[in-house]
Amino acid sequence: MKTTQRQLSSSFTKLCQRLSSFKNGEDNIKYLEDVFAYMDANRDGRISAEELKKSFNTLGDQLSDEEAESAVKLSDIDGDGMLDFEEFSQLIKGNDEFTEEEKKRKMMEAFKMYIDEGEDCITPRSLKTMLMKLGESRTSDDCVVMIKAFDLNDDGVLSFDEFAHMMMR
Repeated sequence: MKTTQRQLSSSFTKLCQRLSSFKNGEDNIKYLEDVFAYMDANRDGRISAEELKKSFNTLGDQLSDEEAESAVKLSDIDGDGMLDFEEFSQLIKGNDEFTEEEKKRKMMEAFKMYIDEGEDCITPRSLKTMLMKLGESRTSDDCVVMIKAFDLNDDGVLSFDEFAHMMMR
């Protein structure tokens, strides 16, 4: 699974996985263009978080505001708050074409979504808070177990390096 997709709902992840098989070839590019055009409701050549969310609702899946915003933010290379076709394609294809610096920057953006203000690590409490924002209800004990699975130094929290290691698995 690709880095940007790991923060998102299973519905969004499933769509990305289905579309990611359409990486190469004219027919596959045409298919991605058709999907992009469908999601670009106002036909401005860009997909907003709201358009992404509405597309999922139309398809019968729910995508929260936070999930839609995360998908756009994590893939928005030019910083305009929207996904153009190239950014959308990159989201679907994964991060293979990003430079190491871009990968690290995007990984840090994702990491910061899970930490509390003033903190430098993911705690069970901050993980539980973010999961609730994403519509995933977990107990504090569940969050402790999730963190423990990737807590390499057994300090009870996830550092950026531990988070990065988890995301690359």
